[in-house]
Amino acid sequence: MAETSPSLREKLLLAQTTAGVPPTEAMVPYRSIRELLEQQADRYDQKPFLISYPDDTGRSELCYAEFFEEVCKTANFLLASGIRPGDRVATVAVNHSDTVVQYFAAFVMGAVVVPINVGEDDRRIAFILHHSGCRLAFVRDRFLPRIASLLPDAPDLHTLVQVGRVVDPALPHYQTEILRSATRLVSPVAPNLHDEALMVYTSGTTGQPKGVVLSQYNLLVDAMAISEWHRLGDDQRMMCVLPIHHVNGLVVTLMTPLYAGGSVVLNEKFHVEKFFERISTEEVHVISVVPTLLQFLLHARLPLEGYKLGQVRHVICGAGPLTVELALKFELAFGIPVIHGYGLSETTCYSCFLPIDLSRGDHKMWLSRHGFPSIGVPLPVNEMAIHDAEGTELDEGSRGEIVIRGHNVMHGYSGNPDATGEAVAHGWFRSGDEGFFRYDDQGRKFFFITGRIKELIIRGGVNISPFEIDEVLMSLPGVAAGIAVGFENDWYGEEVGAFVILKAGVLLEADAVLAFCRKSLPFAKSPKVIVFGDQIPVTSTGKYQRSRCKELFSQWKEVQFSETGRSS
Repeated sequence: MAETSPSLREKLLLAQTTAGVPPTEAMVPYRSIRELLEQQADRYDQKPFLISYPDDTGRSELCYAEFFEEVCKTANFLLASGIRPGDRVATVAVNHSDTVVQYFAAFVMGAVVVPINVGEDDRRIAFILHHSGCRLAFVRDRFLPRIASLLPDAPDLHTLVQVGRVVDPALPHYQTEILRSATRLVSPVAPNLHDEALMVYTSGTTGQPKGVVLSQYNLLVDAMAISEWHRLGDDQRMMCVLPIHHVNGLVVTLMTPLYAGGSVVLNEKFHVEKFFERISTEEVHVISVVPTLLQFLLHARLPLEGYKLGQVRHVICGAGPLTVELALKFELAFGIPVIHGYGLSETTCYSCFLPIDLSRGDHKMWLSRHGFPSIGVPLPVNEMAIHDAEGTELDEGSRGEIVIRGHNVMHGYSGNPDATGEAVAHGWFRSGDEGFFRYDDQGRKFFFITGRIKELIIRGGVNISPFEIDEVLMSLPGVAAGIAVGFENDWYGEEVGAFVILKAGVLLEADAVLAFCRKSLPFAKSPKVIVFGDQIPVTSTGKYQRSRCKELFSQWKEVQFSETGRSS
């Protein structure tokens, strides 16, 4: 990161300290991700680590020793390509064993991984490649022409490595290159705990994404906390169905099983019809999901006869709005507990969970009694509180901003000290989410999230900036004013709608507005419903009040929107 001022460094240090323990007093026994991987490969050797289900080929499996060997070969390739500790390496990929190997190769030689979400539009991908200063990108074959077209906008990106098929003979081919690499790491220098490891770009309340900088220690300490909370042992398997370019997929279902000495079942994508089949076949114990996936599973009404599900302990659920109704319906239908949790990219991943050892009655009570399902109790590596706008801590039951401080808090937003300073203004990370807490009879704080102070739309666990959509709406001739509105939806937690005011004398159909937006935005970000009106609610200072428009979209709460149409 660029140099920060002494006052900002002090605030960041406060935000990274928990219970008086600064981040320099490490809670993990490892000095780097490299040391963890080396020790686990030695300890577990032939035990399966990464079981992969690509969509276009059959099942594959790498044991710990094989995985470490592939990581070393790839790290050596990076070094031979001129990549040095601290350099940024992008991945333009899908959930694939190759991608996991590339992540850890960068980690063990001290490079910084910049995962690219291919669902983003070209403009934002070009911004991320440029802003991060990526020097090399591993690009899955299907995305190579697209990324090659963005090279003029990313002057630091000097090497594209094609992964999968050979698309361009002039470019290095990953599978060919690593055949020439040594199986032992040639770099004698290991990263340290506080070296940067991951830069995840997350949508903010402004149009441009911000690069969240996470260290090796951030990843290790959150993985440790998650594994200990869920009591994951080396005899257990987790399944990944979420994209690993997000911290949820990467930290919960890659780093955490590695830390625990367990195994990972990696799916390229979530497939409703394969979900329970693979849990049964691979004898999976814990799965991480977002609320949207629970809704899809409920709606599918899958026959479960013949599947072995007795070993399933629970599903971890977060990264989007979970309703009381959805949580209870899922548990009733499948008999699998939902362990609700909460966290952000800025806190590495999860910061709190429901305890897994609650009685059945207490578990249901915390999911349902207070109007919102509880997001649980803070992990021991961080603290949580509710603050007012001035940073004063509020009492039980009072609504305010959820704030977090601890060893899993980011190192800041890359190249953006102003945004970093605002985020840690009071020595805590300010989430932008509104919530409250209640004590249990043991004096533990159970937290709840009630909404967002910031105006992000969270669709299926993915943050979408409404301002980006506003810009497209306002560029349509005939529109006097238009705002994006995130409305409650059973399928994705929230869906994207738009409230539009037309200029006098203009006649414009909703379908025309939808089609115009779709030309500039990917389907996930495009409005699905247009509501026309005469006046947008504003505050006394003239700011749009999107929340007051949400009720206008209530009739579409149960509708599933897809690129081919709608269904209920």
